[in-house]
Amino acid sequence: MFAVIETGSKQYIVKEGDILKVEKLNASKGNEIEFDKVLMVDGKVGNPYVENAKVKATVITQGKAKKIIVFKFKRRKGFKKKIGHRQHFTQVKITQILA
Repeated sequence: MFAVIETGSKQYIVKEGDILKVEKLNASKGNEIEFDKVLMVDGKVGNPYVENAKVKATVITQGKAKKIIVFKFKRRKGFKKKIGHRQHFTQVKITQILA
């Protein structure tokens, strides 16, 4: 059984037992969370969400992704700007899909 969920303005295809990184959620390690914005469950498509469908997950860790470098440059103007960014994420394990 698989489902398509929406969290953090992104969509993910998930199965039971999957581990994925999503946008940062306000939950601590070990907490169980519930995704209620389910777009599709085993071929049943919602309008926009499937009613009474939920995906349960457990929080594994909170963390930061690898640093990316943003370098801005304008030729012949002497303008250079270098900044870095590390995106926060929450790693979750899908435990149950309820249709």
